[in-house]
Amino acid sequence: MADKARQRQGKRPRQGLRNISKVQLFMILGFAAIVIAAVTIVSRLALAKTDEVLKNKVVSLTSSLNVQMKLNMDSYLSRMETIATLAFGDKDAYTYDAADPDNDEFEAINTEKNITEKLYSLCIMENFVDYGIVYRNNRTVGKISNATATQFGDRIFTELSSMISRPRTNDGWSTGYGNDFKRIYYVKKVHENAVLVISLYASELDSVFDNPETLSDMDIRLVNGDMNMIYSKRSDEVGKPLPEEISSRIRGNSSASVLDNEYLVSVNSCGDWYVICSIPTQIILNEKNEITTFIAVTAIAAAALAVLMGLLLSWQLIRPIRRTVTTLDDKARIDLLTGVLNKLTFEEYAAGCLANSLDTEQHALLIIDIDNFKSVNDTLGHAYGDKVLKSTGAILREVFSEDDYIGRIGGDEFCVLVNTRADSDGEFREYLHDRCEALCGAYRSRFAGSDGSIRVSASIGAALWPADGRSFEELYSACDKALYSSKKAGRDTFRFYGADAESEVRQ
Repeated sequence: MADKARQRQGKRPRQGLRNISKVQLFMILGFAAIVIAAVTIVSRLALAKTDEVLKNKVVSLTSSLNVQMKLNMDSYLSRMETIATLAFGDKDAYTYDAADPDNDEFEAINTEKNITEKLYSLCIMENFVDYGIVYRNNRTVGKISNATATQFGDRIFTELSSMISRPRTNDGWSTGYGNDFKRIYYVKKVHENAVLVISLYASELDSVFDNPETLSDMDIRLVNGDMNMIYSKRSDEVGKPLPEEISSRIRGNSSASVLDNEYLVSVNSCGDWYVICSIPTQIILNEKNEITTFIAVTAIAAAALAVLMGLLLSWQLIRPIRRTVTTLDDKARIDLLTGVLNKLTFEEYAAGCLANSLDTEQHALLIIDIDNFKSVNDTLGHAYGDKVLKSTGAILREVFSEDDYIGRIGGDEFCVLVNTRADSDGEFREYLHDRCEALCGAYRSRFAGSDGSIRVSASIGAALWPADGRSFEELYSACDKALYSSKKAGRDTFRFYGADAESEVRQ
């Protein structure tokens, strides 16, 4: 009896243990459920916020890249128009009329010869197909290619005149004549019986729309008002309508960015044309998908490691987002091929620096243009051309100090805002001389052409602040004129803006 009593008494504690275990199990399961629910809610909120932040950031950065491409295109067209305007430097070019029946034949021949020589001297500045003047009687002077003469035939003056779309400036850009989009035409009225025509191959725009390798999946196109493609990296697309899946997203907009589940599309008008950048959403948001996977794995681990869940999840969540945002910021601020500032960022930094400077401070702007760069690309290929551009970025960082702003503002054109302090203007000017000489010397030593490659050199134009200009635009204009003088002097040299430029050339 006693043994049975003890057995009964012994069962009670074991039953109590079972009850306690059940309570503990329910508590663990309940806590696990709470943790899982909390982690799920937090994860969903974090993913939603991450998705929102990344999408907004990507749209903003893509818009900035599109604006940069538009600015590049505007700058290119403006440069072509400036070169066209140079043709009127000779009075005969804008007063002579080959259609005038009263012309003396001998004088007409001499006049046309002089005009042709002038136009040919300007034509070599760029890789033009045509650079000449066409008269109402279809007589031409300058460089008019056989292909152009054949294509337009005896209607050449009439058809070219119809391309003048801007009455205020009596000029215009056009392409697609006879459904041929391989060439782009710029036409400017000379007088009632004459028009100036410049034409170039659309493929020349490769330097304008030079997107970084890291964004090689982004399609950059130039289209006209009918949404026919004037330019595309995919040469087989030129002349065809913009794909419907792209045009439908930006139709009716001249400046907009659209992001949906399939595409990110950005558009900006460029005169009568439009620069359009597009990329599949899946590609641009790959990093977001990586973050999603990471959060899911972390959430599962957090259910078993509830104590460490808060610190681990928040730390791991913030780190990839910050890395992603930093990466995207760098893509928008830095030219990824050369490692220097891109055009938009450089101009913003330089303009801000000059606007906030005192008259006692010393600044100078330099424009560096790589000589023979087109020959490098044409002869040795774009891979070698990219090597030259990368080396240029390295050379500029070696030659100039960390206080200076260095930027790439075009395909083979770089800019430096020198901010180094000196005791006097003369000492500062001498410092600039030394830097320019060092830069030219670096090109001579690195790209001498001794290994069978093309010799590459640098031409430099320099202007001082505030003497040559107070704003960035004024200083850049002065710099550009100095660069033109440097090119005219034979390249592989530099020149300062001003009347004494001739004495400041260094070989």
